[in-house]
Amino acid sequence: MSHPSICLFSAADLKAETGTPPPERILSGSPASKTWNYRESADGKFFSGIWQSTPGKWRIEYDEEEFCHIIEGVSIIIDERTSIATTVKSGDAFTLPAGFKGTWEVVETTRKHYAIYLP
Repeated sequence: MSHPSICLFSAADLKAETGTPPPERILSGSPASKTWNYRESADGKFFSGIWQSTPGKWRIEYDEEEFCHIIEGVSIIIDERTSIATTVKSGDAFTLPAGFKGTWEVVETTRKHYAIYLP
C-alpha cells in the first residue's frame, strides 16, 4: 500500500497551463491565466495549486467549492445575487461556494493558492 506524500507548491518546478476565460464571459480587458496544478486526488474531485491572471473582468459561475489565498495582486469579486463587491489582495484568504455567480475583475495581476473540491 502506498502512502501519499506532502506536496510543496513551487511554480519553478512545474510547467504552467495557460488559458483565458471563455470569450463569451469576458466583460473587459484581455485576461490571460497560468495555472500550476500541483495535486489532484485519485477520484479527480480535489485539486490544488497556484493560479495567476493578468488584468481583465469576466463572469464566473462556480460548480465547485474553492478556498483561495491571495499571494499577490488585487482583484474585485462581485456577488451577482447581492451586488456586494469584495476586494481581495495579498494576504487575504476566502472561500467561494458551489453555486456562486458573479464577476471576477483582476485589477493588478493576481496570483493565488487554490484548493478546489468538486461535489
